[in-house]
Formats: sequence, structure tokens, C-alpha cells
Amino acid sequence: MIRIGIIGGAGYTAGELIRLLINHPDVEPVFVHSTSHAGDKVTDVHGGLFGETDLVFTDNLPLNTIDLLFFCTAHGDTKKFIETHPLPNNLKVIDLSTDYRIQSETHDFVYGLPELNRRQICKSQHVANPGCFATCIQLAVLPLAKHLMLNSELHVHAITGSTGAGVKPGATTHFSWRSDNVSVYKPFEHQHLEEIRQSLVQLQHSFRSSINFIPVRGNFARGIFATTYINTKIDLEEIRHIYETYYSDHSFTFLTDRNPDLKQVINTNKCLLYLQKFGDKLLIISMIDNLLKGASGQAVHNMNILFGLEETVGLHLKPSGF
Repeated sequence: MIRIGIIGGAGYTAGELIRLLINHPDVEPVFVHSTSHAGDKVTDVHGGLFGETDLVFTDNLPLNTIDLLFFCTAHGDTKKFIETHPLPNNLKVIDLSTDYRIQSETHDFVYGLPELNRRQICKSQHVANPGCFATCIQLAVLPLAKHLMLNSELHVHAITGSTGAGVKPGATTHFSWRSDNVSVYKPFEHQHLEEIRQSLVQLQHSFRSSINFIPVRGNFARGIFATTYINTKIDLEEIRHIYETYYSDHSFTFLTDRNPDLKQVINTNKCLLYLQKFGDKLLIISMIDNLLKGASGQAVHNMNILFGLEETVGLHLKPSGF
């Protein structure tokens, strides 16, 4: 059994992570750390887990008793923790924050997008889980980058559910504001752009084009629906073959021949892709559940790779339906 601990256990991604781990056949959750909720039952915060777990939040850190530590902390807090708490030498880490996603000589974290870095992940000790928008957008264009086809600007419009903003209420997350409403935020300047560019350059060293990304707040709870388009003269059948070949040995990314709906991926670890050509423009529709494929489901996928398990173990999740 893989003995795991979680730091930062009160948020949406932590709740989904706990749900996945308590139902994973090869995992034993040892502790869920939270200073503000220490002594409370996990189900007092994550009510959907009632009847499934007796875990209690703790402010203790028995790091020597676990094999893997997940960080579901606010951005910046993982780095602070690692700098102030010596970790056991053999302890593996998966960080769901932004702190270590960008490659640097100052750390050894591997960027944890399995469809890009599976070989590096399986040999690593520390994994930086990708961002939700970044996951959805990268999966839309990685096959093009591998074939050196990103030779024009990328235009991306993506809408995300309110859970992407985290559990703490804010002016743009309250139901009364979010309901029946949409709004743009951080156009052309979103924090996930840097990791997206890093991955595309990894596959296509010559990539220098702009990524024109318009993020949108949606009036629904979970999911990301992204449309990306670029210029290319290559015909659609050849492009479809490129995508099918790239994702043929990956477990969660699928090419569909029908214009898909967001509900097809909600409550799953899937990414669905749909391709269309309009003259010299290629349109790629991509969609994921931001809390699963965009966060906790991908973290469990990375855990399975780290420990040599079959990649889909614990992730046979069903869509929400209608």
C-alpha cells in the first residue's frame, strides 16, 4: 500500500483528491493536514464524503510514516513549507500549486503532464501538477507542436467553472454574481501562459508565436471548455491521424468525431478533443473537468506513474449525465 499525506486539505481540489484516494485500492491515507480545521472530521468540511471515511484533520506532520506527500496549498505555500521543513530523503512529492511548474536549476520537480512527460515522471521524486487551463490548452495542441506545426499565432478562448477560483468566497465567485453571468479576466496575461509556452517549446524548439488567451468566468460550477484555432494548410484527415497517433498510448485523452458537450467530461479524468477545418484555419475544441483532469485526477494519475501502477487505477470515473 502507498501511504500518503495531504497538506492543505480544506479546498475543492483536496476534497476531490481525498475522495479518489480513499477509494483507490493501493492507497492508505495516513493524514490530512489543516491548521484551521485540526480536530474536525474531514466530512465536516467535505460533506460529500460522509459515510466513506473516518479521517480527521490534524496539525501534526508525521512525514516519516508516509511514502508520498500531496500539497493542495495556496500558491507560494508549498515552496515556503519545503524551505522550512526538511523532508525525508525517500519521500515523493506531488505539488498541485504553481510553485514548481516552471523548470529551474533551483529545484528538481518534473512538470507532471503525463501526455508530455510520462517517462520523466516515472523516474522522478518530485512532480509539479499542471494548472487546469494549462492542461486543457496544452492537450489541444501538443500533437501539433511535436510535428512542428505551430507556425502562427494561437488564439484561445476558454471558459471555466466557479470551482476554478477555489473554495474561499470572493466578489466574482458568489453564486448571486456568478449565476446568469459571464466575464473575462486576465486577458493575454493569465498565469498559466508560462507553463503552456514551456511545454510547447519543449516539443517545438522554434515556437515563438503569440498565445492569445482569453479566460472567461462561466456560470457553472466545474469544467473547462476551450476553443483554440491556428492557421495551417494541412488537410483535416492528416491532422486527425497526427492526433490519433500522439494519443494512442495515453489513457485519458480522446479524439471524438462529434461536436462534444462539456457534460461528457464532468466527474471524469478525461479530455475530449474535436477538430474542424475552415479553409486554412484549424479549430480545436478541448474540454476537461478542472477539479479532476485539471487537478486531483491528474495528481492521482501522476501517483500511479510514480509507483509503477497501471495508469487508470482509481480513475475509472463516470460522467455526470443529464
